[in-house]
This record gives sequence, C-alpha cells and structure tokens, in this order.
Amino acid sequence: MKKIVIDPVTRIEGHAKISIFLDDEGQVNDAHFHVTEFRGFEKFCVGRPFHEMPGITARICGICPVSHLLASAKTGDKILAVTIPKTATNLRRLMNLGQLVQSHALSFFHLSAPDLLLGMDSDPAQRNIFGLIAADPELARSGIRLRQFGQEIIELLGGKKVHPSWSVPGGVSDPLTSQNRTHIQQRIPEAKATTINAINLFKTLLKPFEKEAQTFGNFPSLFMGLVTADGLWETYDGNLRFVDSAGNIVADKLQADNYHEFIGESVQPDSYLKSPYYRPLGYPESGDNCRLDSGMYRVGPLARLNICSHIGTPLADAELKEFRSHGKGAVQSSFFYHYARLIEILACIEHIEILLDDPDILSTNVRAKAGINCLEAVGVSEAPRGTLFHHYQVDENGLMLKVNLIIATGQNNLAMNRTVAQIARHFVNGNDIKEGMLNRVEAGIRAFDPCLSCSTHAVGQMPLVIELVAKDGTIVNQICRN
Repeated sequence: MKKIVIDPVTRIEGHAKISIFLDDEGQVNDAHFHVTEFRGFEKFCVGRPFHEMPGITARICGICPVSHLLASAKTGDKILAVTIPKTATNLRRLMNLGQLVQSHALSFFHLSAPDLLLGMDSDPAQRNIFGLIAADPELARSGIRLRQFGQEIIELLGGKKVHPSWSVPGGVSDPLTSQNRTHIQQRIPEAKATTINAINLFKTLLKPFEKEAQTFGNFPSLFMGLVTADGLWETYDGNLRFVDSAGNIVADKLQADNYHEFIGESVQPDSYLKSPYYRPLGYPESGDNCRLDSGMYRVGPLARLNICSHIGTPLADAELKEFRSHGKGAVQSSFFYHYARLIEILACIEHIEILLDDPDILSTNVRAKAGINCLEAVGVSEAPRGTLFHHYQVDENGLMLKVNLIIATGQNNLAMNRTVAQIARHFVNGNDIKEGMLNRVEAGIRAFDPCLSCSTHAVGQMPLVIELVAKDGTIVNQICRN
C-alpha cells in the first residue's frame, strides 16, 4: 500500500495533515485527517480559581476567543447559581454575534474564496488572499471590512479585539456606551450590503462547482446545535437538538448539564482531536461502511441551519428557504457550509440591529455577584464552528478540580475524516497525481473551517518521533513512540 501525505493542510487555523492511502492499483483506499498540535488546557487549568477561567480559556484560540470566554462565563454563572441581568445577557449575545461575523468573514473571504474564485486548479502561488486581492481588489477589501466590523464590536465591548476578559461569572465587567452603540449602528448598512453581495456571488458558483458540491462531505449524518423552545436559530442560549439527514428531529430539548448521556467521547490513535459521537446510536464504523443510523454528527453553520425552524429576521429567513432547496430534508453536502456561513453573517447583522435598538442595551446593571453555590457546572454556547461545552468541577474554595472541553471542531472530526476520504476517492488518481486533486482534499477540510488550536487534549498517545540532528543536518539519533 502507498501513502500520499498532505502536510501541512493550508489555509486553516492550526496544524494538521492528511494521509491518503492507495491500493496497489493506485486507487484511493482510505484517507485520514490528523491534528498534530497539542495544547493541554484541560490539565493546566486544574488548580486555578474558577473566576479566572474565562480569561484563561479565551487564550485557547486567537480566532474564536469569544466563544471560550462566553462558554466559560456561563459555566461560572452556574457555579455562582445566579441569574445574570438581562442587559448582560444581551451584551454577551452582541459580542457573540460580532464574533460570528468576524470569524465567518475570515473563513469565506480569506481562506476559502481563493479556491472558489480563482479555481481549485489555479496556481498555488497565487491561490491565496494576495492573489484574490490582485484579481478582485474590491471584493477582498469588502471582506476585510466585514471582518473588521465584527472585530470592532468585540473591541468596543471588551476593550480589545483578541482575548478580551470582559465576560465574567455573573455577567460582564463593563456596559455598552451610547457612543459605541452609535458607531456600530453606523457600520451596519455597509456590512449588510457586503454580505448580500457575497451570498449572490456564491450562488453563481454552484454551477461551476457542481461536482464539488456533490462530493464534498455529501453523506447522511446527524446534525446538532442550540435552538429556542420554538425552534428558533440560536447562538447563545436554548436547548440542544439533533436532527437526521431527512430533517427529522431525533432528540430535542436536551440539557447541556446531561451532555454525557447523549454525547460520547472517543479518540483516534493518529490525532490529538477527540471524536465525539451521539451516544444512543453508538460510535460509527469508518469509511463507506458507516451505518446510516450511526452516531456521527455535524455541528456549525450547516448544522444550525438544518436544525432550526426559522432564524427570525426577514433577509436571513428568505435565504434559509432558498438554502433548504439544496437538500431533501437536511442539506447534507459540507460544501454548503460556505453558503450557511454567509447566511449566518446576514442573520447576525440583523440580530445586532435589533439588539442595539433596545434602550435597555445601555443599562449599567450588568453583573450579579454571589459566592460559590455549586461545585459542578456545564456551560454551552455556539461558537462559529459549532456547539462548545465547558464542564468544570470545583472545590469549596472555587479551585478547579477537573475540566472537560468539548470543542466544535472535535465534534466534526468523524465527518471531516469521512469527507477527505470521499473527496480523495472521487478526485485523486494515484497514478497521475495533480496538485489540484490534493487541493480539493484540503478544500474539503476548509469547508468545515476547523479551529485546531482548540484541540485541547488527547486521551491516549499519538505516534511521536524525536530526532537529534547534528550541525551539518545529519540525524545522530532517533527515538520513536508507537
């Protein structure tokens, strides 16, 4: 058996590689996605005071720090056993919406647009954000401005664009000022126009990328995310819902506190990323033998649009209706993560507008204070890439005893592995390997927009090679594990 290794996978957040396994005839037998970085946050947070956790876990990632900040603060709310002020809830929502805008804009315009607009087979030296700037400077500029809009919301609320420590157990540390509200409101029309233009542009790409849309992770799976009691699209609160590939609700109104009853956590020997699955249906078999009733599920923009009944804003709901015309039941192809991401940006902008129109958004009552009233809690929120869980156990002094983080990218891990195998089988010819073939395999991963810095730990061991290299470059000694 022969092996093709794509190392590193480019235009994603973090470090990973893909192994493609060929049979003796040069045909693809299987493919695996390996996360090769290790962080260890779950271990070195032990012993820290729980009130420090939002600031600490925000450092897990520079792309989605707000996601960890909010999930951690919500866990802290439960440890305090407080109901935070309404304005604090809405301000947290506002920051999360800004986070979704900036992260989704980065994914579409900076990371995936070079493939979609310059072509999967285009010159790799030009197939990047700089090539996109040269080919369509106005589109690139508008994408940068859209991301800036989301980052400004985070900065105006939290004091800085990256790693704000503003959301705390019990609420938030500072209210929104009238001046900052006005600044955000003035940016909304431009952001909305950019997003609508991007959605219309993406629709023109569906015909030329018809093969990719059919083969980029197009298979049955479950989908999971947060919704309100009446099924409204949700990013901050609500209950968990699973739907199947036909769009049927499999489980609804699930509480994050009981996540261990419906989410199992498995590991693979060749990756630092965990592989969660829907426990009632069991861990799925690999490859094409994956049962249709297996516990593999997807999270993130595609899942959120598949599980909700409506978004609750006019422009986004109109796009949701058109989005759903691309599937029978749920939209299954992971290629449509791009479309879902753009629709969510539009939804975020509309919801930001609604929140800012509420006079109470300027209230200074933004924090509830209490002592430790609970020794174990689970907080959940929707990160750009999907549902994020923080599970803490503390002692009577509020020091962390145990931390478990279930990351959105990890919950997509099983689906990402099946996606790269599906794409490789369709596009890669081991007897005549072209760069564009391998780029399509990478692009299948980019559709999920994985955040690999959030791969916080692994249970078990990955293969490890340590080399002692002399000054002239020769290998003096080598130690191998596994």
